[in-house]
Amino acid sequence: MSKRKLSKQQTWRIERIHKERTERAQKRDQQAQELLQSSDLGPETRGIILSHFGTQVEVEGIEGEFLGIRTRCNLRANLGQLVTGDAVTWRPSQLEGGVVVARDERKTLLQRPDMHGRLKPVAANIDYIVVVVATEPEAHANLIDRYLVAAETVDIEPVILLNKSDLLTEAHQNTLIPLLDSYRQLGYRVLHTSTTNDQGMAELLTFLSGKISVFVGQSGVGKSSLINTLLPDENINVGELSTKRRKGTHTTTTARLFHMPCGGDLIDSPGIREFGLWHISEQELLEGFRELREHIGYCRFRDCQHEKEPGCAILAALDAGTISQARFQSFIRIRQSIRDNDAFNSY
Repeated sequence: MSKRKLSKQQTWRIERIHKERTERAQKRDQQAQELLQSSDLGPETRGIILSHFGTQVEVEGIEGEFLGIRTRCNLRANLGQLVTGDAVTWRPSQLEGGVVVARDERKTLLQRPDMHGRLKPVAANIDYIVVVVATEPEAHANLIDRYLVAAETVDIEPVILLNKSDLLTEAHQNTLIPLLDSYRQLGYRVLHTSTTNDQGMAELLTFLSGKISVFVGQSGVGKSSLINTLLPDENINVGELSTKRRKGTHTTTTARLFHMPCGGDLIDSPGIREFGLWHISEQELLEGFRELREHIGYCRFRDCQHEKEPGCAILAALDAGTISQARFQSFIRIRQSIRDNDAFNSY
């Protein structure tokens, strides 16, 4: 199917919008540079980025007289994209705001592809990726596997959290509980919580203490409700489930870092219903499955596709029962979605 040709007026309008955006960006960069060269800036100080607002970031001071103070800052032009969780050096302005002048090396970086396939940073310096699932909307094993693979490929420990556990029914005992048990057998930590009756909340608080964690998962699984319970002084918007599709509405528009009273930080990310993985290679996908990883390099053929080839170590493990059929099929489906560049519609 051929692409629709734009009219001259449409082309002119797009070019004008692009030009205006470029000019605004250049003006902001110039203002930031002028501020840097002025005598209005104070000495360098340390901070952490709490959130991103267009061309500015909110920085919280972590030392000296700015400890705990939050300041809107412009960015030095050569810093690249900064994200929530970044540790930075900034200089306060004597008039208003400040300027971020440097960024520390990141320990970890969580990224996800946008609708155009471009990688978009979500948060930095994370210790745990908490994959939140719930009794509703229905937890899909293939979607959980995507989050786990995404975490494994960036060396961030994933944790599976079943929220709304007070809504477990007899039907869930035959479907959802065995699914979660299968991940526990693979070595993943699985927690159960309910914000309705506080089940498991004390254990969750203890686990997150002293760490930086990001909550990810389908919209409607209760990420914002969890944060509201963990951080009663914050006001996080909570979305209701769609009565038609039993999927949640998006309530968080930008990633934001919150401090927990008992220590540790939480990053609430925008609701992610799908987690595309077309930006990773098939080899990275294979390594993202823990039980498949240990068999890499033992196939008879170096270019083994793990389909019908003789001497395939992964197929042999599948036949021996050390790899589950469900997880192997999940791997196959995700691999095909990467090949088809159709990762948003395959779980």
